[in-house]
Amino acid sequence: MEQLGDLEADIMDRVWSARGPVAVRDVRALLAPERPLAYTTVMTVMDRLFHKGWLTRERAGRSYRYQPALSRSAYTAQLMRSVLSGADDRGLALLHFVQAMDATEYETLREAVQWHSASRGRGGEEPAP
Repeated sequence: MEQLGDLEADIMDRVWSARGPVAVRDVRALLAPERPLAYTTVMTVMDRLFHKGWLTRERAGRSYRYQPALSRSAYTAQLMRSVLSGADDRGLALLHFVQAMDATEYETLREAVQWHSASRGRGGEEPAP
């Protein structure tokens, strides 16, 4: 899985944080305090993210409104799977990952594993958002 570049990640962060579809000008305005960029730069990167499958878009007049194709948590899960698939010993990599967790993260993982085990017996429904 392809990781996001710095500017792509900043743009995706703003799109993920939005409460609905966003225009290029909206994202540019959100980036401006930390990263003042030309409108065309933001537009080009968002177009690339669309063509890479990270964003969806709908025509809104003469421009587009964009939304993430994946939620932030789904992206994170795919990234974690990608990293894990490159490990020589997946079990050992998972062990190191679990050892690095704090108590709250560990409890969240334990609950997710329990939910997953229970859901297999119910036909494997997706978790509630």
